[in-house]
Amino acid sequence: MRAVKGLWRWRHNPLCRTTDLVEAWMALGTLLLILSVAPLAGALVGGAAQDALKRSVRDQHESRHRVTATVLRELERSPLGFDPENASAGDLRGRVLAGWTAPDGSEHEGPVPSGLDDPHSGDRFPIWTDGRGRMVARPLDSATATTHAVLAGFGAALAVAALCETGRRIVVWRMVRRRYARWEREWERAGPDWGRTGAGS
Repeated sequence: MRAVKGLWRWRHNPLCRTTDLVEAWMALGTLLLILSVAPLAGALVGGAAQDALKRSVRDQHESRHRVTATVLRELERSPLGFDPENASAGDLRGRVLAGWTAPDGSEHEGPVPSGLDDPHSGDRFPIWTDGRGRMVARPLDSATATTHAVLAGFGAALAVAALCETGRRIVVWRMVRRRYARWEREWERAGPDWGRTGAGS
């Protein structure tokens, strides 16, 4: 953006080439484009993501139910089947055989992560199930949905800004290549004697 600062000062300078002015105007245009289009893109993408995530939050809260499970017995963890890197906090605290009643009234039993530090038979803890009692993940909450939407907006704004700057750099790179090609042609026209032919030297 250094070219923008000198744009006004250099506009009537005889040493300023046309390509210098074009480069400076492109830098200014890119800056204005980033300042106007990137925030707009971020707002549009963030708003769309927020609407979609709100619908998802509403649907998940309608279809997922918090029920109380009762520990029947603690399950022994096999060291061969346990991956501490991919385990959740509940897995690290132990899985248990538990029973629960589904929202439709059916009884269920199965191994679940208890989230209890020291589970004993008869202990109770909450789990999330669908309407038929099958275990599901905890529904997305509104705060997390808003955070994801904000991040999506910022990501879109940064992507637009990067795209604008990349386009400017590509155009400037091609201009510089043409400039160097013109210089090469001028040097070739000057000849091997560097322009001294016929100068009486």
